[in-house]
Amino acid sequence: MSTRQPPAALLRQAVAHLAPALPVLTDLGQRFAAAGHELALVGGPVRDAFLGRPATDLDLATSARPDDTEAILAAWGSATWDMGRAFGTIGARRGDDVVEVTTYRADAYDGVTRKPAVAFGDSLEDDLVRRDFACNAMALRLPDLTFVDPNGGLQDLQARILRTPTTPEVSFGDDPLRMMRAARFVAQLGFVPDAGVLEAMRDLAGSIERVSAERVRDELTKLLLAPHPRAGLELLVASGLAAVVLPELPALQLEVDEHHRHKDVYDHSMIVLEQAIDLEGPPGGPPESVPGPDLVLRLAALLHDIGKPATRRFEDGGGVSFHHHEVVGAKLAAKRMKALRFDKETTRQVARLVELHLRFHGYGEGQWTDSAVRRYITDAGDLLPRLHRLTRADCTTRNVKKARRLGAAYDDLEGRIERLLEAEEFKALRPELDGNEIAEVLGIRPGPVLGRAYKYLLQVRTDDGPVGKDMARERLLAWWADQPESGT
Repeated sequence: MSTRQPPAALLRQAVAHLAPALPVLTDLGQRFAAAGHELALVGGPVRDAFLGRPATDLDLATSARPDDTEAILAAWGSATWDMGRAFGTIGARRGDDVVEVTTYRADAYDGVTRKPAVAFGDSLEDDLVRRDFACNAMALRLPDLTFVDPNGGLQDLQARILRTPTTPEVSFGDDPLRMMRAARFVAQLGFVPDAGVLEAMRDLAGSIERVSAERVRDELTKLLLAPHPRAGLELLVASGLAAVVLPELPALQLEVDEHHRHKDVYDHSMIVLEQAIDLEGPPGGPPESVPGPDLVLRLAALLHDIGKPATRRFEDGGGVSFHHHEVVGAKLAAKRMKALRFDKETTRQVARLVELHLRFHGYGEGQWTDSAVRRYITDAGDLLPRLHRLTRADCTTRNVKKARRLGAAYDDLEGRIERLLEAEEFKALRPELDGNEIAEVLGIRPGPVLGRAYKYLLQVRTDDGPVGKDMARERLLAWWADQPESGT
């Protein structure tokens, strides 16, 4: 295999993007060379250098075996770790610099468990050919920064094409997660899979079931947090992968009847996702701005209508209804996210946003009472900033007059919410009688009954606003008279 060298100016430009890491790379390259071993920067950092993106991780490959690597890194850094020793990987840290060095590999897989039988190699070129895509199979030998590209990765990079170093069937057969990674790179980098990659993804989509839910979740998360997740999601659907890992998404491709009695739910969901992203705040902004990229908002936007296929009904008058699809959708979202091993809090937040996304449509022309607005605030809780954005993103009508009317109505609701939040300090909302006062009024001890009474007064406070202690006592006694524990 031969390596075509890039134009000198292009290589200088790529190396310039690695400038912050060059002292570390040069130092390590010299140390490994002095010990008689090869060392090279490989994969993502090399690709990103040619794309003009900052290097976030330093992935290094070496001819040294793990014990030799560990000895060299121990002399270089302040700490080393070997959690990947079985696969040839040793990590090290010196100050703020963290590196991972992996012995050249020539892995073989059994095609069932995806557990590699590790075979260490001696050739950088052989190591590169086993990587996922040609654009990730480039390297810079250290310390002299010689460019190595035996699989035409730079050409693919310039053409924005995803191609595997070996045949895609072999590559994806070795690790089916690479198909998910293809969709992620489409979303992250704007690449397009070549015809062979797409065909292999379609043929092998079912093999993704061999991959753990956690690994699938991690790739899906990276895809959703990328600059253009729609493109990656559309590849998942077109390839058949989504039917396995996120079947609720292709299920949204409901047949739109000739009378167009409902909009294309799949396309609508993609537009809502894009519009929600546009409403995210800048990275590092205050929480109320929902700084992007925000996984919870993006998942909620993508999944907000997944209850529609199960609830679609054709009405006698020629219309179509999706009654309670938000409730069904919230349950489906929670079920899918649990299957993908998302954490409990993220799952709760996404499901709650799906459940609440239609609540605004009862607002009409502002007929809600302050009590109803308070309920909207308390039901949303800390999700209120995201709910604002999801609700606005959910307007995809092409009817300009209708869009303006909905926008004006939500402007009005947000204004009322802000005024109530300022006046009533909802974040510190408490009943007007505390637990001790409730116990004294009712003559009861701490326990479940006191908890119910407290919850009742909190609801009074939420629905009616400040009513004063005297009125709170009257309301509490009236409620108590209807409780079986009162003995009245």
